[in-house]
Amino acid sequence: MSSSEPAALWDLPEKPPAAKAAPSRARKPKPGQKAKGAQQPAPERPVARIVVDIPLAHLDRTFDYLVPEKLHETAVPGCRVRVRFAGQLVDGYLIERGETSDYGSKLAFLDRVTSPEQVLPPSLHVLCRAVADRYGGTLSDVLRLAIPPRHAKAEGEPALPPAALPAAPDTAAWARYQRGPAFLEALAEGKPANAVWQALPGEDWPRRLAEAAATVAAAGRGAVLVVPDHRDLTRVHEACAELVGEEAVVALIAGLGPAERYRRWLAVLRGAVRVVVGTRAAMFAPVHDPGLFVVWDDGDDLHLDQHAPYPHVRDVLMDRAHAAKVSLLVGGFARTAEAQLLVESGWAAPVLADRTELRAAAPRVTPVGEDFDVARDEAARVARLPAVAFEAARQAFAAGLPTLVQVPRRGYVPGLACGNCRTPAHCRRCAGPLALPGGSVDGQPKPPACRWCGVPETAFRCTACGSVRLRAVIVGAKRTAEELGRAFPGIPVRTSGAAEVLASVPGKPALVVCTPGAEPVAEGGYGAALLLDGWALLGRQDLRAGEEALRRWMAAAALVRSATAGGRVIVGAEAGMAVVQALVRWDPAWHAAQELAERQELGFPPAMRMASVEGSPDAVAGLLDDLPLPSSGEVLGPVPLGEIDEEGNASRERALVRVTRAEGKALAAAIHAAAARRDAKKATEPIRIQLDPLDLI
Repeated sequence: MSSSEPAALWDLPEKPPAAKAAPSRARKPKPGQKAKGAQQPAPERPVARIVVDIPLAHLDRTFDYLVPEKLHETAVPGCRVRVRFAGQLVDGYLIERGETSDYGSKLAFLDRVTSPEQVLPPSLHVLCRAVADRYGGTLSDVLRLAIPPRHAKAEGEPALPPAALPAAPDTAAWARYQRGPAFLEALAEGKPANAVWQALPGEDWPRRLAEAAATVAAAGRGAVLVVPDHRDLTRVHEACAELVGEEAVVALIAGLGPAERYRRWLAVLRGAVRVVVGTRAAMFAPVHDPGLFVVWDDGDDLHLDQHAPYPHVRDVLMDRAHAAKVSLLVGGFARTAEAQLLVESGWAAPVLADRTELRAAAPRVTPVGEDFDVARDEAARVARLPAVAFEAARQAFAAGLPTLVQVPRRGYVPGLACGNCRTPAHCRRCAGPLALPGGSVDGQPKPPACRWCGVPETAFRCTACGSVRLRAVIVGAKRTAEELGRAFPGIPVRTSGAAEVLASVPGKPALVVCTPGAEPVAEGGYGAALLLDGWALLGRQDLRAGEEALRRWMAAAALVRSATAGGRVIVGAEAGMAVVQALVRWDPAWHAAQELAERQELGFPPAMRMASVEGSPDAVAGLLDDLPLPSSGEVLGPVPLGEIDEEGNASRERALVRVTRAEGKALAAAIHAAAARRDAKKATEPIRIQLDPLDLI
């Protein structure tokens, strides 16, 4: 237990008035006698240890208060309370009660118990503390993410009875995967088994996840399934409700109203439901006796919470599974380098189909480069469609099936690549991405510089082909739905993107144009998929550009019929690239192993742990000066962010700190301690600290 202090120390006495106060007529108590109306401490365990809801790093500990006798029955561990802290009434959580306090002076009393509901059970408190320590954040920040705001009316409703145990589901479909039946058998027997599942193309993955959850629920244990967005949530929830019953599953999503969100969360807390399906907010769901945690498509950036301390769903569920000794399933069509690390370290086993099953399920993939042959049709030339793509779409329409067209979004950060082979240009010092900083020196444009460490590169030479030429990577979606519509007259065109995301489309001829991540499911599958402008994804100046491109391509291609049923996928990228070869062979595990090996060689995550520090130049420099680095620590930068003024100064800068994985906890502790000292000094300039950021550019 950390050191505790009473909040009374922070409450300064008011200055007495100038005029002399009238003498009091109240009788003074005798020695050893309590004043009339004075609060009495609780007869048992009168000391309460409270976590106050204040996001200051130097206050990230418990504070001791006395429990008044009148609150003895309601002040239970895990309940919400109100206490006086620094002269103000603030919210807090009662962690535990004890007989004595280490503080040697008078303690203040609790002001009141907001609710006797034990919303912070010991298991949830341990999890939130571990997440805060992992990311160098504060417990109060994590508690805001884990516990929804209180709704008094919903809390006053009677608790629902526990749902009946469902029947064990039929799991024969898992026999298509090596180690699939063994994993389901471990779930049924309550044995911990961690797995990385690579789903087959065309797989009804919501049904497979529901079968895993129902297997656990049939044994009387709980399951938490986390998916990226509400479309996936709807599909998984429907599949789970079919197998375990409507009353035994609940969907948690941030878009619910305050009352309904709290009502569903209380149903989980009180043990009324065993299966929880949700987006990233559900990763802290307090299920009783958990037996399975699932994260689907862990490479999706929606799994990263954008609130401090910026936890990732995969890492939180991994910590929960390790602490509770239960099973974790990381599933998806593709595989991230982080998931590959779990496999190579032996912490998780791969669950994937053999090549025979894969060849029977996968569509035929055809890559085309930039210098493709344009179809003879005039309309196709206007849309700049390669001949093979035009023919694939036309064949799908002739078969009475829709065609999916994936077009990358606009707005990616332009970067630099080799002018000959287009390999992304990297810094020779830290292997960070190169970019043009802008501006000039003595009338000459500034040379390319690293986005990480800021070192200029005056003698670039490509590591792949040896060329000294650089070129800017032009990215963005150039083909529009109107152009494609002119290429296929008479075929209806539907769009799915930021303005309107379609959940599904009927299985009849149509041209479905979408941005990555917004692909609707077609009834019976698509006849073809055109993955256009591949360089818009591969040319991103991002550590995860290749991994992200493959993930998005495979998510779209998995919606296409198998090659035996005529399904085709046309990808607009050079066939010789590793990421394209992984798509052609449908082998994301091979690509993930390559990615992980390269990152281990260059010192990139997940082989290393990184911390990002953003803020004004003075704030970043001050924190770095006060940051004791572990032995393997290395500081990259700082480099400017945003616009640079005429004097060459930036209003914001960012520095990266990287260490080995073995010293990741030491880095998080050092970051937290430096932030605590900064808060104790009442620093006014804001600063953003993030461990293991997805965006390193």
